Amino acid sequence: MQQFAEAQSAVNMNNQTEIQYLSGTGKDNMVAWDFYCSYGMNSKKWTKIGVPSCWELQGFGNYNYGHDKRSGKKIHDEYGLYKHAFSVPDDWSSKNINIVFEGVMTDAEVKVNGKLAGEIHQGSFYEFKYAISKLLKYGQENVLEVKVNKVSANESINFAERNADFWIFGGIFRPVYLQVSPKDFIERVAVDAKANGAIKADIFSTSRKAAGINMFLSGEQGNKIQEIKIDTIVKANGKWRVSGQANNIKTWNAEKPNLYVLNIELLNKKNEILHSKKVRIGFRTIEVVEGDGVYVNGKRIKFKGVNRHSFYPSSGRTTSKALSMQHVKMMKDMNMNAVRMSHYPPDVHFLEACDSLGLFVLDEVCTWHSPHLDTEVGEKIVKETVIRDVNHPSILFWDNGNETGWNTELDDDYAIWDIQKREVLHPWNIFNKTNTMHYPSYHIFAYDSYAKDKIYFPTEFLHGLYDGGHGAGLDDYWKQMWNMPLSAGGFLWDFADEAVVRTDKNGTLDTDGNHAADGIVGPYGEKEASYMTIKEVWSPIYIEERYIKPSFNGVFRVENRYHFTNLNECKMIAKWVTFDSPNGDDSLNVFSESNINLPDLIPSAKGVFMVDMPSGWQSADALYLTAMDRDGKEIFTWSYPVKTPKQVNDALMDCSDNGAIKTQIKDGVIVVESGGINYSFSEKTSLLIAVKKDGNIIPFNHGPIIFNHKDKIESVNVRTLDDKVEIITVFESTDKSPNWAVHKEYSSDKIKWTIYPNGLLNLEVEIKGKKIVNGYKGITFSFPESEVSGMKWLGDGPYRVWRNRMKGTQLKVWENDYNNTVTGESGFVYPEFKGFFSSLYWAKVKGKNNNGFTVYCNSSNTFLRMLTPQNPTPKTDPKARVSPKFPIGDISFVKNIPAIGTKFQESDKMGPQGNSENYFGNDDNPIKINLTFEF
Repeated sequence: MQQFAEAQSAVNMNNQTEIQYLSGTGKDNMVAWDFYCSYGMNSKKWTKIGVPSCWELQGFGNYNYGHDKRSGKKIHDEYGLYKHAFSVPDDWSSKNINIVFEGVMTDAEVKVNGKLAGEIHQGSFYEFKYAISKLLKYGQENVLEVKVNKVSANESINFAERNADFWIFGGIFRPVYLQVSPKDFIERVAVDAKANGAIKADIFSTSRKAAGINMFLSGEQGNKIQEIKIDTIVKANGKWRVSGQANNIKTWNAEKPNLYVLNIELLNKKNEILHSKKVRIGFRTIEVVEGDGVYVNGKRIKFKGVNRHSFYPSSGRTTSKALSMQHVKMMKDMNMNAVRMSHYPPDVHFLEACDSLGLFVLDEVCTWHSPHLDTEVGEKIVKETVIRDVNHPSILFWDNGNETGWNTELDDDYAIWDIQKREVLHPWNIFNKTNTMHYPSYHIFAYDSYAKDKIYFPTEFLHGLYDGGHGAGLDDYWKQMWNMPLSAGGFLWDFADEAVVRTDKNGTLDTDGNHAADGIVGPYGEKEASYMTIKEVWSPIYIEERYIKPSFNGVFRVENRYHFTNLNECKMIAKWVTFDSPNGDDSLNVFSESNINLPDLIPSAKGVFMVDMPSGWQSADALYLTAMDRDGKEIFTWSYPVKTPKQVNDALMDCSDNGAIKTQIKDGVIVVESGGINYSFSEKTSLLIAVKKDGNIIPFNHGPIIFNHKDKIESVNVRTLDDKVEIITVFESTDKSPNWAVHKEYSSDKIKWTIYPNGLLNLEVEIKGKKIVNGYKGITFSFPESEVSGMKWLGDGPYRVWRNRMKGTQLKVWENDYNNTVTGESGFVYPEFKGFFSSLYWAKVKGKNNNGFTVYCNSSNTFLRMLTPQNPTPKTDPKARVSPKFPIGDISFVKNIPAIGTKFQESDKMGPQGNSENYFGNDDNPIKINLTFEF
């Protein structure tokens, strides 16, 4: 897709530029060209291929991941030959015509009608063009021929692009078009539009007829807004330096991305228009203040960013405007305000989406580790990058490569082509005013003592391999970043799992092991759990932790974490809700709804807001607060329990005394028949052995096993009462006080089963005396994974949680079907079915060949463990940093869960929430788990 300034397609006016596409415009719009592939799939014959595309995804050549050379795999170096016939009209003979390639992987030799259009272009991700007016046959058919070598003849290009940590493709992967201008034309324009309305523009033209410049502003729909009074014009060496002033403009920033169109007219001596150009601009001022921070329009910014590749599973690096819009909207939905172009310039339509929707951008030249680009080719690439992207208001910085791949001889080249003189970063380096070091541990990232005066700005942190990183650890890191004066925020790695469709392997999705499974979203944009965690942690409306108790007064403390928006520009709705029962239709019942008056708070200010408390609010199950931004888009919905699990469940359960209970003990088994259900317990341990209903086995058994429990059983007693049967197990106590023998049942750990006449089965487990434990604390049962088809539950969801990724959930009735997704690697069905789920009220476990059961959890702050997630292979997670160890059993009820690490870090290096130590109750405040089962 061409730049906005060139986007006036098919406008047939003598003083404007026309665009004629020779290819399609993206992955969903291709044009068939003749094609020959040298070897690999579908090779050594002329056929057809869609352009633009990556030829591997069209069934040609061979797949490569960039680590091939290091891993000893064969580097495929096939080439492709393209032919395409096109016609141009007779009247174009008086025009200036360029052929533009937005991106070719990797070396491109271009011929028009058998003659070279210019030198071979090297570098995949950069727009290049040739002047071909003299090569064309006007009013006749012309033949375009392109030879594309997947591997460059320039070894530094190969190190920069072909050996990098991403998929390697070949082909004309971005659009190709003719750019048709009058003979006297504006070659290009570079604009610097400041927040105060000052405009400076470099207008490049070699026209001998040109005698003046006129400029005016219009809206994006073409409505003229104002003339720009030109204060100075300096002309030299084919460049006009023009300065002027706009009045009463609205500035551009990531929260309020106000855009204008600057219309530039090249005039002759009679003030007739020779050529006109339209450039979309935003008025904004960038300042990087040493020892202080990054300022936009006078506001110091905390960047909430992510790294993003140009990628789609079925088309590789060939994308579309619709995909760019989708990705930017998802980033904005996660409350991000920034994106880093890792590790190369993106499609122009992605930058246009950042301009229009509002994201700060770091634009990057492609290098990866050492050795760096050689200076000769690097200078060309820097020029191509800056010239193409210079006018995007979203771009705040240029990145000179990545992770030691920078060529320092190129650092001053950016300013040659950038009228705005934006600063240059070295990602993963302490350079000039910034420290962009990657993947810091929580405990040291704020304390690089030898660089403590630098602006801390990690361009990669919290690596998102599989289910680790991203949301896991972000709450701790962000508290540090938000409160560190010299922190400018940072960028997560990365946006999407880069799983490619293998046309050579029956269309399977391939992440090349652990190399490309790093996303917040799946390959097709499937939202993983961290998506919602990021959305909450990075909410610009920060609500202090709040718990609703009987003394609740409706007051919430709030902080405005916007940079340019007053809190009163946003809206908030409060809903007092009640939830349906396990056998209901999952509807959410709104008890009361009201609008909240958010306070007048400027950015960074703190205050309070009040929630209306309707009569009888205590009868609600929860309070929802939904915040919406100035455009009506949801920022986040917070949920606050009003009732405890026991209070909710007491209204749902009926421990009726209707019916009869029959008990017998035989051959070491306690058998209780009640309500058509037959329960079998071990006489020795009281563990549940079997459950039968109407003669059918429900395979829930072998529990409760108490985790990390080594106390011996003191006694197992069966009590048959008029309205229930109790089975009480008392363990030996470590309490050796004189009163122990008299009060052992009350001072020891115990298990108590209660069976009611209608078949309900209640379980109470009490665990005392364990204070700091590194293992699990709770109980577990067996239920074969093969017998589970799904789960419906009231609790936090719909995503699973880790200890250092608790945010982003909502208390609600949820329902998930069984899946065996390995996050980022296989399945790609979300939410994942297996794992830990917080704040359990009740769960209805659906059986595959059985009736399943419903469990009511009457204990607050209890996690449900649902089966054991399949971990990545040891080869792809050799240090098990993103493969937390799960407890024995299948279905568990626990009071503590593990944290998860990242590719590079153990969880305990990622902040307090990742610490493995847990504090538990003592004899005066034991751990209690109270469950009621309905079979």
